[in-house]
Amino acid sequence: MRIKLDENLPIGLAPKLVAMGHDVHTVQVEGLAGREDSDIWEATQAEDRFLITQDLDFSDIRRFAPGTHAGILLIRLHSPDRVSLIARIEELYEQEKVEEWSGCFVVATDRKVRVLRLSGNP
Repeated sequence: MRIKLDENLPIGLAPKLVAMGHDVHTVQVEGLAGREDSDIWEATQAEDRFLITQDLDFSDIRRFAPGTHAGILLIRLHSPDRVSLIARIEELYEQEKVEEWSGCFVVATDRKVRVLRLSGNP
């Protein structure tokens, strides 16, 4: 999976996802930290990458409708410290069928995962 990690996620997550076989870019390394969400989104779209973020600005499914992008994973943890974020995302990528998330809008909490797909797709 081609992934872009938003700046609100630990940069230490990138090598863990790379070790799992994913192609990972980070907002920090690309010099996009502190930039507007629209700049982050534009770069993500241009690279056809799956965005992983905690930013609620990316939570509007009318604006980020499934099937109109490579996919978004919105992480919403009760206590989103660095260790918890890395552990939860690693768990998701080890246990869930993330390859099926292409083009989807995914929300993951501490215990649940909700995958919204393009209408008509199972």
